[in-house]
Amino acid sequence: MTPHSYIMTPHSTMMIFGFYFHLFFTNFAFVFKIFMMTNMTSAQKKDYARTLFLKDTLTQAEIAERAGVSRVTVNKWAVTGKWDELKAGITITRDNLLSDLYRQVSEINKAIAAKPEGSRYPDASEAQIRAQITADIKKLQVETGLDDIIDVLTKFINFIRMSDLAQAKAVATLADAYIKSRL
Repeated sequence: MTPHSYIMTPHSTMMIFGFYFHLFFTNFAFVFKIFMMTNMTSAQKKDYARTLFLKDTLTQAEIAERAGVSRVTVNKWAVTGKWDELKAGITITRDNLLSDLYRQVSEINKAIAAKPEGSRYPDASEAQIRAQITADIKKLQVETGLDDIIDVLTKFINFIRMSDLAQAKAVATLADAYIKSRL
């Protein structure tokens, strides 16, 4: 065996594979991001930047990078669109809405239960209201809107960021591309 010989072990093979996988993944994510940015209209970029601003705690520079525009552009959009006021006004979550709807159904059921024995059933108005509230509950439980997708992906990226910032950036690039494909 020469001094320059190298014995491939399973561990070294995995390290080499990991290095090339990381290199490919990072470069793919970067190229994919550039591709997605060039195919988005200004309105789509603005809408995406607004969504990031409202749903996340990113800086304007981070939003600009993810949306493919300058920080100055994001700042201009934020000021003219009054994004700070919009962000302050967003306090109702899906869980809050569901909780309110369940309380409303409970109130109707209490009113029905308080009726004299033999007439403990909803009248036409109560039945219609309860049916509408039940339909609203089902709709909220089933639908996954873009805001929900962004919320989950943001939480996932923040989770990854705690252990591997570079990997979080790569995942964020792919998440951004996915979200933009849904716009």
